[in-house]
Amino acid sequence: MNTNRYFPATRLRRMRANAFSRDMMAENQLTVKDLIYPIFIIEGENQRETIASMPDIERLSLDLLLAEAKQLVELGIPAIALFPVTPAEIKSLDAEYAWHPDGLMQRAVKLLKQHCPELGLITDVALDPYTTHGQDGIIDENGYVLNDITTDALVKQALSHAAAGADIIAPSDMMDGRIGAIREALEEAGHVNTRIMAYSAKYASHYYGPFRDAVGSAANLKGADKKTYQMDPANSNEALHEVAQDLEEGADMVMVKPGMPYLDVVRRVKEEFAVPTFAYQVSGEYAMHKAAFANGWLAEQPVVMESLLAFKRAGADGILTYFAKQVAIWLQQAK
Repeated sequence: MNTNRYFPATRLRRMRANAFSRDMMAENQLTVKDLIYPIFIIEGENQRETIASMPDIERLSLDLLLAEAKQLVELGIPAIALFPVTPAEIKSLDAEYAWHPDGLMQRAVKLLKQHCPELGLITDVALDPYTTHGQDGIIDENGYVLNDITTDALVKQALSHAAAGADIIAPSDMMDGRIGAIREALEEAGHVNTRIMAYSAKYASHYYGPFRDAVGSAANLKGADKKTYQMDPANSNEALHEVAQDLEEGADMVMVKPGMPYLDVVRRVKEEFAVPTFAYQVSGEYAMHKAAFANGWLAEQPVVMESLLAFKRAGADGILTYFAKQVAIWLQQAK
């Protein structure tokens, strides 16, 4: 960088003096095409459930999901990420319901592809909504998540999503080798254009609490953690190894999760690999913002927009955020 710029020949405030010149030199811009909206789905008809820890976010039955999806298409949101809430009586140690052809996720994908074919569908591939213990995989007698047998189950789950019509498979489990196994299975089954968004740098974070409430896995975990397979928040070099391995195995895009506390990792991934890089502004980030807004401590719209612009500045190509719908409305109103 050229540092031979001296005052008063260079007045850096000069370009900030008016809105038009600030706009002209803006290095990053947030648009509706950057947004991915996570949605929780439940069984039933005309069912809408509030989530205490996530104000304004609801669990929706499939009929209401369809109505929501149509509105999101009108707003220009390019994709949604689906997360199922599994009834307790269907959960099991081996998570077999995860790949049932008529499961909640599979039916949701078929319904949306029939009525909203232009909307990108991202499906969560992980076993925690389906296990009685709330872990992302199949466990041994000591509670340790077994890598290879879990990967076999994830392959079945991914194939069932692809067969239903999912555009993007998003493995969020952090098992070693699961991207390669899923990619190979998709190719063999003829799903050559089914993309994989790998949760490559998913940290063992305490910011996930409201999400676990939303999908009903918090009670099953019973205070256990996921540190044996999700990443240590102390590490960033390790994230680069995870991303490199997933890309080598066939990931089309990678994700860093959580978001704002890990923007340094987003930047490192983007600079190192120059691949489609996404970040997830997770439930805890959303809940903190909403609490501050409710108490009048922060102004909602400018703070939300600033927080998402930070993702773009760090290098994210897209952002999974529970603010996506509201931001899309604000952006439309600003036109």
